[in-house]
Amino acid sequence: MPVAAPKLMIIGRDGILNHFREDHVKEPEELEPIPGALEAVAQLNHAGWHVVLATNQGGIGRGLVDMASVNAVHLRLMKMLAAKGGRIDAVFFCPHAPEEACDCRKPQPGMMFDIARRYGVDLKQVPMVADTLRDLQAARAAGCPPHLIKTGRAAEVTEGERLQWVQSVPGTVVHDDLGAFARYLLQRDAAAKPAPNDAQGH
Repeated sequence: MPVAAPKLMIIGRDGILNHFREDHVKEPEELEPIPGALEAVAQLNHAGWHVVLATNQGGIGRGLVDMASVNAVHLRLMKMLAAKGGRIDAVFFCPHAPEEACDCRKPQPGMMFDIARRYGVDLKQVPMVADTLRDLQAARAAGCPPHLIKTGRAAEVTEGERLQWVQSVPGTVVHDDLGAFARYLLQRDAAAKPAPNDAQGH
């Protein structure tokens, strides 16, 4: 593994950055950011984190969305992030319908393995943010530390169901939203840094 591997995290899109729609985000105007989510990405960027999207876009395989529309949605997302001082480094997506049985559609770990190869990272050091059990399972299959946020689809189930998800994917850390996850990670990073006078032994 290269010494200079970036500080990288993987997040889903729908339900984490923007409101989840059962009928898919088919055009840029349907992209509605979750309050505070874009600011959270900017905070993480400013602290040296690279953020990569891994998103299932089965609407492509089903013929509900075309590639031009997906690209236009992501372009709008990038512009909205830039306005907040944030950025997404790359977007990885699975275009296949569920019945195609590919290895890149979450809960399969193919997209995460592709990200690891692209960036030369050890996935054990790459937190993955989910709002579904399926994405938590993908994190576990890939070896990423799993984080569940209670927005998107996770907000639509009971506390008991979320607890079952967490119990089925040991090690999952739960946060209220992407902003809470960002605060958790930045506090953890700060706690891991040696104090300035620690290095001044005599």
